[in-house]
Amino acid sequence: MKHRFKMIAALALALSLSAALAPAGTAAQTYTPPCQTVRVGIYTYYDDGSPKEKTFPSANLEYVSGRGDGYEVGYYDSNREFVSIGARIVGCAQISVLMDRNMAYDSNANAYAETEGTSGIVVGCVHLKLDGSFGTYDEAARKAAEFENGFVRYENGSFIVLRGQYTSREDAAAAAGEAGGGWSVNSGSSYTVTVVETRTNRILLEFDCGTSRNLAIRTFANNGTKPQTWHRKCVYYGGFAFLRNTGGLITTVNYVDIEDYVKGVVCYEMSPSWPLEALKAQAICARTYMMANISKHRTLGYDICNTTDCQAYHGTKSATANSDRAVDETAGQYLMYDGKLCETVYYSSNGGASEDVKNVWGSNLAYLKGVVDPYEKDVAASISNYYWTVSYTPSQLAQRLRARGRDCSDIKEIKLVFTPLGNVKSITFVDTNGRSFTAEKDNVRGYPGCRSRRYSVNGLGQASSGNVYVNGGSVLDGGLSGAYAVGSGGAAEELPSGDLYAVTGKGSVEKLEFGAANTAGSVGVNAQGLFVFSGSGWGHNVGMSQWGAYSMAKNHNKTCKEILTFYFTGVVIAQAATA
Repeated sequence: MKHRFKMIAALALALSLSAALAPAGTAAQTYTPPCQTVRVGIYTYYDDGSPKEKTFPSANLEYVSGRGDGYEVGYYDSNREFVSIGARIVGCAQISVLMDRNMAYDSNANAYAETEGTSGIVVGCVHLKLDGSFGTYDEAARKAAEFENGFVRYENGSFIVLRGQYTSREDAAAAAGEAGGGWSVNSGSSYTVTVVETRTNRILLEFDCGTSRNLAIRTFANNGTKPQTWHRKCVYYGGFAFLRNTGGLITTVNYVDIEDYVKGVVCYEMSPSWPLEALKAQAICARTYMMANISKHRTLGYDICNTTDCQAYHGTKSATANSDRAVDETAGQYLMYDGKLCETVYYSSNGGASEDVKNVWGSNLAYLKGVVDPYEKDVAASISNYYWTVSYTPSQLAQRLRARGRDCSDIKEIKLVFTPLGNVKSITFVDTNGRSFTAEKDNVRGYPGCRSRRYSVNGLGQASSGNVYVNGGSVLDGGLSGAYAVGSGGAAEELPSGDLYAVTGKGSVEKLEFGAANTAGSVGVNAQGLFVFSGSGWGHNVGMSQWGAYSMAKNHNKTCKEILTFYFTGVVIAQAATA
């Protein structure tokens, strides 16, 4: 009877959904990005679960050999265009940008830090200023060259000449008296940044425009190659802005073309050796995510950060010809739904089924619907810790809950509610005093410390193998894997993902649901007095599974479009409009 019903369901699906199958990912749409250059805060850390910018007293740059001949100095305007102030630094491959304070070089860290002393290599923050100002950098630089230790500061649109470096105003005042007329003691504001030759106290120039402009430096190459720059052991395209927005430490922002940015994401979010079509799917996701979240960290002075709070990005040191090809072949392509950019979220693996976004983060986006994933199992042996187990005593679980603000005694019972896809929808902990503490959405992972939301507790709610159910009764063994429908042209076609319906034996039309037939239950400790959480996958389960994409490309010859339209329901791939 099951096999007979399987054929009926397949035929009904073919008839009712054939019109919906054709448009997926094929509509010719265009998208106009708000900009071509993006801003990435390249140092972020987490504090209390929230991303914070990581700032430093100094930042080092070095152009890549063969891909740089010097540095151009300027600022980025409101259109993200680099504006040169006319200054170039040549013959000095390694430079450092410092706060304009008394700074000492630490050879062990290869960095500068604020100091009270005067020994070693110290960059003083007090100078002598020549009366007057200059309209161009070249004029000011020629004048500065007349004096020992002379240099130029760009200050609010004009140029001034400075000389010397002192660690106190008293020392500078004494030097001004010896220098004669025309010189006065000067120190920069809390927004001034100083550029020096690394490992020395030789000042190359200073920059201070308050909060209206920030120092920007980019490498230039005379041989026609695309410049690249080292910064903290990573290699980047584009230029860098150095912000002292709060008058303190320096925030480094990489201004980079969107396609070069994507090249720096793909090679870290996926292995560059993975199949091309999987990498192309990742490239489209990364590009779309960037533009959809262009204002995420605007209060910090950049668009998005370089961590997994946004997307992993560490320049292009790990990029290969294969990963770059994936970006080049999808250049300007974005994922859209109903004329808007998608939130192209992704994760490592889902353990057998992704999940509706409303059950994870509370939003209700039509294209972020969960699907049974038959592909990951083909590569499960290659995925580290794909199947995992964590165990707790009742008191250990209570400790975890108390750490999250729940005032509970030892846990004696756990109640689970599952989604139709077999993932945990909510978990309730009952303590020895009879009090209940419920975790929902993404907390179903965090509270018990699980790698994914696809798990069981002491055997309760083992993640389904992907059976399909109508009204709680099994219909198709093994889900839709191996199920086919007769298409409009008479050829057999694989059944799609998404909302599917079947005609039952009684003639009614019912929606097919995936996952466990039992939607809820409760369990106590096992014979060893433990709560054992057993599951599969790693991540939040919303959107694209990276390992699923790998399997689809490697083992099933799926294209990037087929990968994306499988994990994101009803989307289309749009091409960026050209000017």
